Amino acid sequence: MRYNGAMGLTIAITGPTGEIGKAVVAALERSREVSAILGMARRPFDPGAHGWKKVAYRRGDVLDHDAVQELVRDVDVVVHLAFMIMGGAKESREVNLVGSRNVFEATVAADVKRLVYASSVAAYGFHGENPQPLTEEVPARGTAAHYYSAQKAEVEELLAATLAGANTAGFLFRPCIVAGPQAPLLIDSLPYTQISERLPGPVLSLLDGVPILKPVLPDPGVPFQLVHHDDVASAMRAAALGRGAPGVYNLAGAGELTVKQLAEELGWYSIPVPELAVDAAAQMISRLGFLPAQAQWIAAFREPVIMSTAKARRELGWRPRHDALETLRETIDATRLDSLIR
Repeated sequence: MRYNGAMGLTIAITGPTGEIGKAVVAALERSREVSAILGMARRPFDPGAHGWKKVAYRRGDVLDHDAVQELVRDVDVVVHLAFMIMGGAKESREVNLVGSRNVFEATVAADVKRLVYASSVAAYGFHGENPQPLTEEVPARGTAAHYYSAQKAEVEELLAATLAGANTAGFLFRPCIVAGPQAPLLIDSLPYTQISERLPGPVLSLLDGVPILKPVLPDPGVPFQLVHHDDVASAMRAAALGRGAPGVYNLAGAGELTVKQLAEELGWYSIPVPELAVDAAAQMISRLGFLPAQAQWIAAFREPVIMSTAKARRELGWRPRHDALETLRETIDATRLDSLIR
């Protein structure tokens, strides 16, 4: 079924059931300039359960070239959010690279007006020589040892190559860690949330002198940023509606956090550890065989990746409503309600 976008924009979105996707769809639902939203993801999903009236949903896979072509036919805007974060390197590469190529190429072939893509701060890579704060002019080099980071950088290159010479305008967003009530991944992916009782002695020995009455987070003292999923959604809605110039935009809420603050808000312990200890913890956890992706994120905390968001504020008129600490507290409150943490 196709929709007539004469009275407003018709927007196709991949990954509408994800942590960012639900917030983006809700933001587009509220826009008078949007008449129809076509969503596609692999899982069963009922838009009516969320009160969405503009959304037509179908089950489909971005790896299915024909399904992607059908999704983007006769639409005004494509928002590509389907991406795998916590998967194996091989599986995630298939979805992230091949799936994104399908979406990008089909969008350009259909002569869609705008393409909005969610990349990540991880695309910059975790390099000690990167300037702080990071601006959009800093090359997205990725980090080879961190496959999510490397894949995000590679997809950005693919996007640029696909859009070169095309009529489709591209908006690429690099959010920092996304959190909020509908985005528990920050808490749920902490190894200590799920495996504090399964950590081997060598890992716990890094934390000598601390009473293990609650989970303990190693704190390398490196600051990090958070952005609320609703604030990401407001920026992506602006792009979908054609606000501002096409290009790359950093997204982060105001303020910075440390692992020590994260632990305090959780009611957990933290202990300062040097860089070598962070490396050792990541290596030991990765050998357990059930949390390799999370172990990579532990190692990523060795280098700061603080971004400037001046461009998004200037070009898109973006005004995030939540700062980093507020976002963290909302995430923790929602996660406790879901019994992921105590």
